[in-house]
Amino acid sequence: MMPQTIKAPWQTALINAVTDPRELLELLELDLALLDQAKAAAALFPLKVPREFVARMQKGNRNDPLLRQVLPLGEELKQVAGFEQDPLQEKMINPIPGLLHRYHGRVLFTLIGSCGINCRFCFRRHFPYAKNNPGTLGWQLALDYIAGDATISEVILSGGDPLVMGDPQLHELIAALSKIPHLKRLRVHSRMPIVLPERVTAELITSLTHTRLHPVMIVHCNHPQEITPGVALAIKKLTSATIMVLNQSVLLKGINDNADTLIALSENLFSIGVLPYYLHMLDKVEGCAHFDLAQKAAQALHWQVAQRLPGYLVPKLVRTQAGASAKVRVDR
Repeated sequence: MMPQTIKAPWQTALINAVTDPRELLELLELDLALLDQAKAAAALFPLKVPREFVARMQKGNRNDPLLRQVLPLGEELKQVAGFEQDPLQEKMINPIPGLLHRYHGRVLFTLIGSCGINCRFCFRRHFPYAKNNPGTLGWQLALDYIAGDATISEVILSGGDPLVMGDPQLHELIAALSKIPHLKRLRVHSRMPIVLPERVTAELITSLTHTRLHPVMIVHCNHPQEITPGVALAIKKLTSATIMVLNQSVLLKGINDNADTLIALSENLFSIGVLPYYLHMLDKVEGCAHFDLAQKAAQALHWQVAQRLPGYLVPKLVRTQAGASAKVRVDR
């Protein structure tokens, strides 16, 4: 009889995530009249949210800012002009499976197609992960590509969410990357320290610090309500290991599109050791138009925030633009 693999608590939490719209509505004591449209939207892009994240939501409030980020809605079914499946034209910067090479000096490694939470505004909700998930057996092709381009100094681990992958596999990949002499930095983009903070394990810390590469963790927090004592502890584990932690948010209509919320987000992030980094304009992805905020409104909002915070707490307001050589600043 084969021995069973013992799963880490965070892995068990992922397995037990809420994936049924009816269950989510019932847990939050919401009107089941929302169910039919929620099921229709979830058929296009599945519901997935850890139970610990659900516990941060206010029962009976269908406009809870955390709930609105994950609850499938009928608005997602509407076809809106200007919103498309691949607005960033990532298929044009996808030289080999699992690798995106958009900007000079850095490449993005899409390690895995799944996330710890399915955000309804996800800019890769239509991304062809089946063709871009090489798995550990396919890593060598990507490693060879990186090794063959001496202009690449930074590798960004992304997905999906790279921290959905287990610690042994991550350790193996980081060790392989560290052998490429022209690489300097390893950047990890993950929502897991926010939505499932127990993912920040001792093994993960070891993998990120026992390498010659300079590690940077980019977390994704959109609202101050997402920050809990558990999140603060996870961030402390990272910063105590001298890992730089930055945050990027998405500006979302009806969720964080007011100055008080954004100011509280920056203040609360900094209080736990995270520096605000980017505030992204929504990528115009099919199914997400109801989250969009006009650029002029976003600029006015960002100006209000900048008048009330020191400069280092004001994230750059940016958008990602297909074909651009870097993020496009829209805050000036």
